[in-house]
Order: sequence, then structure tokens, then C-alpha cells
Amino acid sequence: MKQTRRARNGLALVSAVSLALAAACAPGAPAPERTADAIYAGGDIVTINDAQPTVEAVAVKDGKILAVGTRADMERLHKGATTMPVDLGGRTLMPSFLDAHSHYFSSLTVANQANVYAPPSGPGRDVESIVAALEKFSAEKQIPKGEFIQAYGYDDNVMPNGRLLNRDDLDRAFPDNPVLVGHVSMHGGVMNSAALKKFGFSAATKTPAGGVIVRKPGTNEPYGLVMETAYLPVFAAMPKPTPEQEIEWTRAGQRLYAEAGITTAHEGATHAEDLEVMKRAAAGGANLIDVVAFPFITELKAILEKHPVGGWGKYDRHFKIGGVKITIDGSPQGRTAFFTTPYLTGGPGGEKNWAGELAASQEAISKAVKAVYDLGVPLNLHANGDGAIDAFLMAHEFAAAGDLSKDRNVTMIHAQFTRKDQIAKYVQYRIRPSFYTLHTYYFAEAHIKNRGTEQAMYISPMRDAIDAGLHPTNHSDFVVAPLDQMFMLWTAVNRISRAGAEIGLDQRVTPLEGLKAMTIWVAEQYGEQASKGTLEPGKLADMVILSENPLKVDKMAIKDIKVLETIKEGTTVYMRK
Repeated sequence: MKQTRRARNGLALVSAVSLALAAACAPGAPAPERTADAIYAGGDIVTINDAQPTVEAVAVKDGKILAVGTRADMERLHKGATTMPVDLGGRTLMPSFLDAHSHYFSSLTVANQANVYAPPSGPGRDVESIVAALEKFSAEKQIPKGEFIQAYGYDDNVMPNGRLLNRDDLDRAFPDNPVLVGHVSMHGGVMNSAALKKFGFSAATKTPAGGVIVRKPGTNEPYGLVMETAYLPVFAAMPKPTPEQEIEWTRAGQRLYAEAGITTAHEGATHAEDLEVMKRAAAGGANLIDVVAFPFITELKAILEKHPVGGWGKYDRHFKIGGVKITIDGSPQGRTAFFTTPYLTGGPGGEKNWAGELAASQEAISKAVKAVYDLGVPLNLHANGDGAIDAFLMAHEFAAAGDLSKDRNVTMIHAQFTRKDQIAKYVQYRIRPSFYTLHTYYFAEAHIKNRGTEQAMYISPMRDAIDAGLHPTNHSDFVVAPLDQMFMLWTAVNRISRAGAEIGLDQRVTPLEGLKAMTIWVAEQYGEQASKGTLEPGKLADMVILSENPLKVDKMAIKDIKVLETIKEGTTVYMRK
């Protein structure tokens, strides 16, 4: 009897399935559940796992690491007909980088802003070059009159002869557009007259406590630079992507992280509106990598109404709320960080005997810390100056009374001007410092000028912290500094300034320690050490392929290593062309 087409197709399908099963069950073939999707071999593999520091091969299945070991074992035990062999070709495979602190949400808009970082990261060597970069950006983007123009990376510390960017400079070049040039600290910006008016600043505007509004000499008129608490309403009012742009901007921002080898990004200062944008983007399938958000304490009540704590700490389509962020001082390069002694150069507005200010009273800081501890969620606490660090330690002693050494997953973001005596408190109170060694390159000269040589040499004391038994992390604070993980590692290992000076060589760390501060110790910071940070069976296949092995090259050459490929849960999310 003649077979129908459906019957013939059915028999063919049964035959194909039977052959596949027979192949899978053939002698020597791994069982289907042990058959790898891919096996990586042929180069150095750095696991960051002290129990098994290096291996010859890594087998990956269903987005997780199936096994690690010798190449022969991986191929014998896990190579099947469908396994893809990946030849590293002498390159280095290691766990992908985890971002300990940055401002992820800003990455969504950076593609639509002018880069005015100081060299070598950008063109902003002086006022004229900054204005020229803005004019070039405006012309290339064909920005019409009346439209808002933004830039990022303005570093007043490198401006020659103390000639700083002001309102009048921007007015001459852009009389018809509101312009905001973001300060490199991300704690303020310089605005022209149109932008000052747009955001409600005038001669009648009072400077809020903890804020800075620089006035034009001889007048009460704002001169352009606005910082700290005076800047917060401006930061909150920044243009947000439209619903149509949310997916596109999210992927563009995340590609910046993936290009740096990062598969978990940190949103370290989250406003309520920004949180909703990130959740909508996640729901729309936009996320290429994981994003962890830490909402501002000032918006905690509004956020809790929509997002109860019970849903925090769990990824939903690669997005989660990780905890709460409290900021208690400013930036040392902006001279708004709070110290126990005055700045040698005065305040940003010409203030005398200026030591900076806390963002709020000690009582308010202590109550805010207690509110987070009572919620039982992780805390990220921004403190730069030694005075701010003292203020947090006092707040901890108030909020944690009765059990000062309980592990509450507290990370002190920046902790730059930590004193030696404060490290012992970190250990006692189980506070994790997340250091910022990029300052040893970008801002060391400014710190020497503002704070003196002795204090500047001890910025980000990672060596002493590790020797005390801590697991500090390291971060970029992007967009304050560029996303460049290999350069960040270079700064931790070498501590050389922009001018070529050695900055506290006794605080240098080994390349392996530097890598741990960017991988497994960051995983601990997020409570994800069971799934990220090392190449071990059962963990996510979040990996990066580098051009060379940072544990083997000359230490001064670490910054030249390239990220060639970034892999998130077994899928390539970036490939260098």
C-alpha cells in the first residue's frame, strides 16, 4: 500500500531520533545530560579558584559550567556529536568581570553625550578643548536650537593655570541651547545660562545644606558649577529614554559593559523613575547581561510601595534590586568629600578652612543606616573622606547596637581616604571596602595638591585591607572613569599616576589579588558567590577571553591586554572585531 507523505515524514523522524539515540548511547559516548554544548581548550585557563587555579579545559552545558579539568578528560567524558570545540588559540579564558560599582543607568545616555574626559581618555585638556568638543558633537549630531546638550567627564583638576569652565564660556558657544557638562565626579556639573534657568537656578536660589553653587565673582549669580545636594534635583531630572528608546538604549549601554568583559553591571544610585525604566527594559527582553540596582535611601519609601523587599535579591530576566544606597559625602577631586582636616586648597567655591561637609547630619545618617539594617537588605554606603568614614562607623555603632559584628552585607563604596586605624574597624564590623584604584592614575596629582603627599599615598589601601583578612572589591565608578577592566587591574598592581609618579607602592597588590577584587570578591558582595566569580562546575558560564594572561605578562603590560570575547551563560555577547 502506498505511504502517505505524513507517514513517510513520520518514519524519517523516528529513524533520525533512533540514530541520534543510538549514537548517544554508543560505547564511550557520554550520556546526553553529560554531553557538553562546548568545550574550551587550547590556551591558558585561569579559574580564580584557589583549590584548582588552572585547568586545561572547560566544558559548558545549558549556560553553566559542566566540568573543568584536563583536555583529555573533558573530551572523553563530555564530548558528543553536537559538542562545539572552542580552540582558544593560545589566548586566556577566565571568569568574566563583575562590576562592583558604577552608574549603569548613565550608560544608556552616554552614547548621546559628548566625551570631555581629560587625556588620554578624552579631549578635555582645557576650557577651549572642552568647548571645541561640544561644538563638534553638536555639529555631528545636527542638534537644533533649543535642544538640551550634555557632556560627561569634565575634570577641573587638570585645567591649566586654574582656568575653569564656567557659564560664560558655554553661553558664548551655545546661546540658544541648554548645556550641561557633567563633572567627572558625577556629583555635579557646569551649566550655561539656559540650563541654569531650565533647572531653576538664579541669584535668588539658596545653597542647600551639603550643596555647592559657585557664584560669579562680585555677584550672587550662579556661575555654572553646581554640586552635591544642590545638584541632586538636576540629576533626577535628566532626560529619560522614551518607551520606544528603552530597549535600544539598554542594549547600547550594556554593550559598553560587555566590551569591557563585564557580565554583571551595578546601578549604584538608582532613582525611582530609573528603576521603572530598567524593569520595563528587562520585561521587554532587552538585557544582555545581569544588572543589580541599589535605590537611593531618599526614594526608598516610594520604591517599597511598588517593590516590596520580598522580591529583592532575585533576578527577573537578568535584573534585580540588590539593596539600598546611602551617600554621605562628595568627591575628593571635587573637594566635597568630608575630612577631619581642611583641604590645602580651600573649597570648590573659594571657601576657607574647608574640610568638606557631610550630606546630612550625623543623626540623619545614623537613622538612615538603621532603617536599612532593619529592612535586612544589603547596604552600599558612599564615603570618601576619612571624616565621612568616621561618620559611618558612628552610624553603624548606633544602628547595629547589640551586635556590631553581625554580617549585614555592608559595602563602603570608594572608602578612598581610609586611615589605617579604620581598617581594623572594617574587620571588626564586617564592612567590605570597595576601593577605587583608578584614582592612583587619574586624580593622584589633584589629591596631592588638595590633601598632601602622605594622605594621597594611602588612597585605596588595598594591600593593608587584604592583609587584614578583608576581601575588598575594586570598581570604575563609570562614568566618572572609563570602563576598562584591564586598566583598572593595572592601577591596582602598579599604582602609577598620570604624571608617572609612584603612588603608595606599599599598597600594590598581586595580579591574582587584583583579579579576585573584580570577580569572586564582587560575587561575594552581591551574595552570588555560589553562581559567579570562578570557573567551577555548577556556576554560570560567564566568561571572558583575553588576548594574554594577566598573571604571566609583565605587570606594566597588563593595561595593554585586550578583551576579545565576552560570554554570558554560554552565549557570546561581545566579540572583538
